[in-house]
Amino acid sequence: MNRDAKENTNEKNIDNKDVIGIRKMLLKDLPQVCEIERQTFSVPWSESAFEESLKLPHAIFLVAYLGEQILGYCGLYQVFNEGDITNIAVSPDYRGMGIAGKLLETVFAYSAERGIEAFTLEVRESNAPAIHLYSKYGFEQAGLRKNFYEKPKEHAVIMWKRGL
Repeated sequence: MNRDAKENTNEKNIDNKDVIGIRKMLLKDLPQVCEIERQTFSVPWSESAFEESLKLPHAIFLVAYLGEQILGYCGLYQVFNEGDITNIAVSPDYRGMGIAGKLLETVFAYSAERGIEAFTLEVRESNAPAIHLYSKYGFEQAGLRKNFYEKPKEHAVIMWKRGL
């Protein structure tokens, strides 16, 4: 169920007066979140899957926004003192602007409040930009899940981050 981030260098200017915010995901965000999900992943989560996840007491789902527009999102499930990052994606128009990093930093802050001490995620083996991003934030490659992804079939790199 884990997802990988995609960071590209598409150009989109944001005026200095415009501030990208990060907040908890709301039900009203789901249409935009699902559009980003469809643009990013070959097997996207459904709106109902996101809706169910938002109800879970052990889940943290965040969005990056500019005004009323959702630019990206990140989800995490807590299992005791560990966090499993389930998905992270940024709208194609806003990739390469540091939004995925801001989402990770914020999910780490929320996680610290809950006593989460370690994080894991899976990422497509071919997604070098995402692997680079995660490595920049302290994740290390710990293994491989063979044929984890579909459409196309591909191995997943398992990554762990211990400590904040």
